[in-house]
Amino acid sequence: MDLNLENVSPQEKAEMERNVFLTTLEQVKAWARSNSLWPMTFGLACCAIEMMGVGSSHYDLDRFGSFFRTSPRHSDVMIVSGTVTKKMAPVLRRLYDQMPEPKYVIAMGSCATAGGPYIKSYAVVKGVDQIVPVDVYIPGCPPNPAALIYGINKLQEKIRYEAKTGKRVTSQ
Repeated sequence: MDLNLENVSPQEKAEMERNVFLTTLEQVKAWARSNSLWPMTFGLACCAIEMMGVGSSHYDLDRFGSFFRTSPRHSDVMIVSGTVTKKMAPVLRRLYDQMPEPKYVIAMGSCATAGGPYIKSYAVVKGVDQIVPVDVYIPGCPPNPAALIYGINKLQEKIRYEAKTGKRVTSQ
């Protein structure tokens, strides 16, 4: 990066290029937002047990700045883990609408992403993306806690990318 500073010695210029960090306010906000995600748990079936596992001392999701919240008004990420039935769909949508902007959704498990083994059932929603927009899909039945951590890392990358480009990415 060329700083174009006059009356600066070559040693001082080299030192400034190594130690001065230039960025935009939007990128700083995205960095802070991506490293301080507050997920709201929406555990509906067996994937919820794996989601609880990331909060344990073995996986320790808190080290990434993610702290589980029980209120949608204090959350910016909704993790939908498990089978979403048609009776539960309006509740899921209401909780999503109560979350402040910017908000993100992670679909965890085969049931949340595509209906899972219950795809032929009339009572099961064939993917949570029919109710709310999904940002990250995590496949598996059930996916392990490491897969959820990987999905959260992908969401962090997505938040930083959107701030850098100014474009909203639909799904990963």
